[in-house]
Amino acid sequence: MLHISKKKLIYPVSASLQRYLHAYDRQVSLPVEYKDLLHYTESFPYFDKKGIDTLWQTVMYHEGQRQELNEGLTMIYALLKTDGDISVMEHLVVTRIDYCTFGNTNPFRVQITNQLNDNYDYFYVKRADASRIYGLELEHILSPSRINYLVNGETLIEEHIAGIPGDVFIKDYLDLPNTNKVRIAKEFVKFNERCFIRLLGDMRSYNYVIDVTPDFEDEQYRIRSIDFDQQSYEGQKKMYLPQFFKENNKMVDLVIKLLNPQTMQQYQSEERTSLFHRLRSARYRLKDLVDIMRTDTISTPEKIVQLQQELAQHHEAPEFLKCKNMGDIVRLQLKIILSREPRIRQTSR
Repeated sequence: MLHISKKKLIYPVSASLQRYLHAYDRQVSLPVEYKDLLHYTESFPYFDKKGIDTLWQTVMYHEGQRQELNEGLTMIYALLKTDGDISVMEHLVVTRIDYCTFGNTNPFRVQITNQLNDNYDYFYVKRADASRIYGLELEHILSPSRINYLVNGETLIEEHIAGIPGDVFIKDYLDLPNTNKVRIAKEFVKFNERCFIRLLGDMRSYNYVIDVTPDFEDEQYRIRSIDFDQQSYEGQKKMYLPQFFKENNKMVDLVIKLLNPQTMQQYQSEERTSLFHRLRSARYRLKDLVDIMRTDTISTPEKIVQLQQELAQHHEAPEFLKCKNMGDIVRLQLKIILSREPRIRQTSR
């Protein structure tokens, strides 16, 4: 049984990490900070289109404060999307702000609407957490998808990652006749491999989305992480393998039913090869990041020791026992997995 930390510690952004963020254009001055959004006057539950409580609270502000927030938040959206081109702000307005009371970083979700066509988009305002920032950067460097985010002091701004929430997809879409189950199974194997290689934990079904792209004959699928709080934090090796979460059981059943071990090995090898090419193309940026990570604290000593021991046993690599922190473990994990011929690791519970 997987034991997940009920409340992950929030780790401050170190001076070294701040310098890295500045060097790679992630750190900017923001007109609105996380703490500014905490001064709301009232809130009420936000229900989805089916009338189900989403556990988010829509928050309200005094008129004067609302006008200031509208200007500041639309500027942040321009910084996030157009590198600060204020010409796009003229027709933008903040139409809703929601607050999440159950997340580690207690995010605010801001809805921005274009008044000319009523099209809307979202972004998130969160408390900056070093673990999450390392997770976002590793996702940007090593995954098939790019990530837009900004940091200012204790405030983190993240773009909205579009897709069908994994738990919704499993419940409402997975068994539909037109769903290509083989392609879903293939993508889950690749996603499972990708999370383990870069040690991104807690990928339960509601922490990722399914991006569905119509193709000329069928649909293509990509699983994208949306929660990066558990980057290299937990001590259990299984925490970094989505296959072991009960919320993903239907995905695992699909893989077991439709893919044989040789096919799984092929997809694992494909993902490792793709990841290796991404690593090579951004090797200096990755080195800068991991070097800082190796001097930082983003987990507890007990969890570091546990992960050392479990990965040393898994890879038959005693070098893990010499790692001093999670940064050392991530560096060695990448080195060992991407320099070895992949071995079959069947998807199972």
